[in-house]
Amino acid sequence: MASQDHASTTDYSASNYNQTAAFVYSDEYTAPVLSLLKPSIGERIVDFGCGTGELTLRIQEAVGASGLTVGIDYNNDMISKALTNGVRHAYASDLQNIQIPTQPMLENSFDAVFSNAVLHWCKENPRGVLDGAKRLLKVGGRFACEMGGFMNCIGVRMGLHQAIKRRGHEPDKMDPWYFPTIEEYQGLLESAGFRVNTISLVPRLTPLLDGGLRGWLQLFARQTFLKEFSDRDAAAIIDEVVDICEVDMKDKEGNWALMYVRLRFLATIDGP
Repeated sequence: MASQDHASTTDYSASNYNQTAAFVYSDEYTAPVLSLLKPSIGERIVDFGCGTGELTLRIQEAVGASGLTVGIDYNNDMISKALTNGVRHAYASDLQNIQIPTQPMLENSFDAVFSNAVLHWCKENPRGVLDGAKRLLKVGGRFACEMGGFMNCIGVRMGLHQAIKRRGHEPDKMDPWYFPTIEEYQGLLESAGFRVNTISLVPRLTPLLDGGLRGWLQLFARQTFLKEFSDRDAAAIIDEVVDICEVDMKDKEGNWALMYVRLRFLATIDGP
């Protein structure tokens, strides 16, 4: 089943992601959402936004040889790395409109959908993600997720909007992020046929250990938020945002930290 769909895309490299954003899949930060998932032997679980596969591998080990774990990610380089790392089944596809070669055989066959730090990138069609999850889940199946929520990356996002607007562009159209409130996302889940078991917003101060805020912006904003700009203009915007944010996000020892706010939920499909 291992596969790679070259119709997909790459917005940053797996190596840069692993170097700058390893905190995303750290034990400390992923324990809460994994505890919501509670994978067990024999289960069939799909990982929405598997990245380079670190968490997918943990789920794969938890379900054992009698289970099935499938990773899906939009980024081809991530999928290649995930397969190299030992994920047995992985596909490249847009989560907002899931298209994988064996999809008809997989529909309504999974016990759970899992997702960590991904769905806030699905701004164009967040409902499409939920429709895809529902198609894959059995009746009674669960969706355990953590994503950016309301007020996530506060300060940095404002700085990007300010710098882009000052250059005569419309930042709302360039902004790739979707950070919903509890009320908004609960309504979206319920409209897609999910029963919400639990949902919360969790603030988390996140140290930026490799490259500080500049490294974070180079990884997460250069090829997304700032993709329409030349290298020179993007560098100038990043410089400006770093200057704006330094007063609040850099301590006296020169350490950077960013306020993440995570939307964490567990939801269940009770019927077709």
